[in-house]
Amino acid sequence: MRLRLTPREDSYYELFAETGNNLVTAARLLVEIISDGADREGLAEKMRACEHAGDERTHAIMHRLNESFVTPFDREDIYRLASNLDDVMDFMEEAADLIVLYQVDQLPKEVVRQVEVLERAAELTAAAMPRLRSMKNLKEYWVEINRLENQADQVYRRLLARLFSGEYDALMVLKMKEVIDALEHAADAFEHVANTIESIAVKES
Repeated sequence: MRLRLTPREDSYYELFAETGNNLVTAARLLVEIISDGADREGLAEKMRACEHAGDERTHAIMHRLNESFVTPFDREDIYRLASNLDDVMDFMEEAADLIVLYQVDQLPKEVVRQVEVLERAAELTAAAMPRLRSMKNLKEYWVEINRLENQADQVYRRLLARLFSGEYDALMVLKMKEVIDALEHAADAFEHVANTIESIAVKES
């Protein structure tokens, strides 16, 4: 019987896959939250549940990392990937919470585009997580995430221009800017995830 000197840590892959799927759920909740007539308080509560679930998976990854002698790839990269994924969830939950707390009833139509970008980025990220096992067929993922992040930047700049155009009163500008900032940070965090995966794939190739 051959002993495996470098056993596979399947639980890491499973936890990353679960985290990716949780981000898809969160992004779709955001889509609902910005819809007209939505039960925003109820949806924000569901978003908080997603954030807690994400935290639990992040803590599970960190706990395993502290206990594991052998890891499937560089332990610093595992830590960075888990942290970046957690950041995405935190920013999406922040945006949802601010919409409810600030009672922002009418969001600019460009916010819909911001959230659409996040939903697509979440779907791509979730689809990429299972491919960490083989580190194959990942290039299209990080290229597309970078393209989406560029789109998000453009939408964000248009939103800023609209907010400061005089269309809204000063208090509403402050409220909405915090919301769109959180959404922009989420898009940036998705790119950080993709950049981390690209770095891991290069090291493992």
